[in-house]
Amino acid sequence: MKEDFYEILGVSKNASAAEIKKAYRQKALKYHPDKNPGDAEAEKMFKKAAEAYEVLSNPDKRARYDQYGHQAFEGGGGFGGMNMDDIFSQFGDIFGAFGGGFGGGFGAQGGRRTVKGSNLRVRMQLTLEEIAVGVEKKIKVKRKKLAKGTTYKTCTTCNGSGQITRIQNTILGRMQTASTCSNCGGLGKTIDSKSSNADADGMITTEETISVKIPAGVVDGMQLKMSGKGNDAPGDGVPGDLIVLIEEIPHDTLKREGDNLHYELYISFSEAALGASKEIDTVTGKVRIKVEPGIQSGKVLRLRNKGIPSIQGYGMGDLLVHINVWTPQVLTKEQREFFEKMSSDDHFQPKPEKSEKSFFEKVKDIFA
Repeated sequence: MKEDFYEILGVSKNASAAEIKKAYRQKALKYHPDKNPGDAEAEKMFKKAAEAYEVLSNPDKRARYDQYGHQAFEGGGGFGGMNMDDIFSQFGDIFGAFGGGFGGGFGAQGGRRTVKGSNLRVRMQLTLEEIAVGVEKKIKVKRKKLAKGTTYKTCTTCNGSGQITRIQNTILGRMQTASTCSNCGGLGKTIDSKSSNADADGMITTEETISVKIPAGVVDGMQLKMSGKGNDAPGDGVPGDLIVLIEEIPHDTLKREGDNLHYELYISFSEAALGASKEIDTVTGKVRIKVEPGIQSGKVLRLRNKGIPSIQGYGMGDLLVHINVWTPQVLTKEQREFFEKMSSDDHFQPKPEKSEKSFFEKVKDIFA
């Protein structure tokens, strides 16, 4: 049993045309194939939303659907066979409202579709030091570019419209359907001539060096888009984008947590008791810090603005130095005698901080 079109879009049966259009845009944005690459379930929901909108956005079709349900369209070219080309070509005004935020899609211009070239994806590994200051790197990518000498002519199958229109007689009357031209793929034109080294789409593969500016503060897994640096598209299409996936190389001594960094500093008993000056790593080089006498294991020292800059521009993170007092595993005779003497000296015994009296203890003291 087919799902109710109103339920698919999440609107009531009394919804206005504007509400239906808004609901469809939200569904289409959520399940857009470029936003959910390789997700079959998202593509299924995307098509369902388009089928629902195809009916509910048309006053005549909506009236028939309200009266007869899905049966109103059986035998007259139902909507279950809609493909992506049909969706993008028929509802170009809807997708145009998204502001071109998706790559590799199609935008409608009348009946023809404007193709966007496919995106390219590369991985870029960065050290923590590079992430801290930002960096510009050059990478080599293989791109498909339209070969010189490639010319086009009007498609003779659709006469340049990009669509094939069919009129069918049904029990409900004559119905007109439109589908993407299979000869030109919706472009409205086909290749007239091309160079011998070009592929069937008139493309050649070239290697190009591209300079990529990486802003400070990027995080592992972040994707940066370079518009127009992907593969070219046939006809009057626009090039795809280059998507750069950031991979952070783990640091030997620093651990990142958001914009903050953590450093584990190990000191000896004598350094903890007497204090010391220790050299530690930061993303901008080594620095010396002062360890106060009597410092305890587990103490955290905060070095402000020694972390990673915020990608949103909200300042710098901090470097948190975790103090760990190292316990020796092997002692000389003199060292053992020293520690045995300390263990019997009350001055060297742990002295927990006195906690404040509880409410009941205070009351007991008052009435004692």
